[in-house]
This record gives sequence, C-alpha cells and structure tokens, in this order.
Amino acid sequence: MRYHVLATDYDGTIALHGKVDNETIEALKRCKTSSRKVILVTGRELDDLTTVFPEYELFDLIVAENGALIFDPASRKEILLEERPPENFIHELRQKHVTPISVGKVIVATWEPNEVAMLQGIQNAHIEYQVIFNKGAVMVLPPGINKASGLVAALDHLKISVHNAVAVGDAENDQAMFRIAECSAAVSNALDSIKKEATIVTQKDYGEGVG
Repeated sequence: MRYHVLATDYDGTIALHGKVDNETIEALKRCKTSSRKVILVTGRELDDLTTVFPEYELFDLIVAENGALIFDPASRKEILLEERPPENFIHELRQKHVTPISVGKVIVATWEPNEVAMLQGIQNAHIEYQVIFNKGAVMVLPPGINKASGLVAALDHLKISVHNAVAVGDAENDQAMFRIAECSAAVSNALDSIKKEATIVTQKDYGEGVG
C-alpha cells in the first residue's frame, strides 16, 4: 500500500456550500477503516469548521487557518505553528474599515476586493506578511505558512512521509500542498489552474469526486 494518507481541502472539495453530504462522510470513513489516515487541510478557522461540520472528529488531524494550526480531534490538542497577528496590523485594518474581517489565532481573512487595503495595512504596520487567495477569499498569514507547511507538520506528527500522501483540492491555496504531495487530485469543479497542477482530475464534482 503506497498511499497511507488522504489530505483533503474542505470548501469546494468535500463540501458544497459549506456542507458535506452523507455519501462523502461514509467514503471518508471507509478510507480510515482501510488503515489509512485522513487529514483535513482548510483555510477555515477551527471554531467555524467545527460548527458547520459536526463530523470533524472522523479526521485524524485537522490543519486549519490555511496551515497555521494543527488540531488533534482525539486529544483536543491544538498546535499553533505561528504567532497571533500583531495588534497594530489589526488596528490598521479596522481604521480602513475593512469588512467583513475575521481574525483567527494566526490568520486574518476577508474577501475581494479588500486585498488592496490588506496590502496597505501590511505596509503601514511594517510587517512581513503574505496574501493568499482562495476563490474570492483573501487570507493574510506570516511568511512560509501555507497548506504545504501545515500538511508537512501534520505528517511529521503522524511520522508519515509526503511520498505516502494524496492531496485533494480545488482552489489557488491548494497549489502549495499539491506541489509537495506524491499524488495530487483536483476535483472536476476545481479552477483550471489547479487542474493543470494536479496529477489527476476526478470525473465528478465536490465530495463525489473525493469519494
């Protein structure tokens, strides 16, 4: 058995309009019963994810905030991979009336077209942060934090190599983990640019493509 881990994105991959259907949940459970690990790698904040997806405990690990946080559902342990965003940066964004805005434990997120205000806020706060896009979502994170770094940290926790992982996704922020996983799969509803990065493209959309 070459592939020991399925690492999947949430929104637009296993979830449609924020919800995961029963067939996809059963498919993930079958993957686990085959002695494989399942890791969720999402841009969502953990509290938001656990609210919209009550079945989150079926995952062995969750990489949240686009790679900034690892959560073990079994032990309830959280591991932060970076520090909280500086208060002067948050103050800059509020001064610019950036809305909506969500401040996680590491991530700061909003929606297009607020990326210009986010970049100005980074400049005015004199910090080295990066902007990552996800189908209209705009995420700001410390340098080096992305889905690839989060997935590597999660795999290290499980003592499994990236050469034994399959990554599945649909959007710009999934490219990073596609580039480190041994095999990558884009669901058929993925952006064309993501399909070009993938090892394979599934014949079906969303959860049906993953299942």
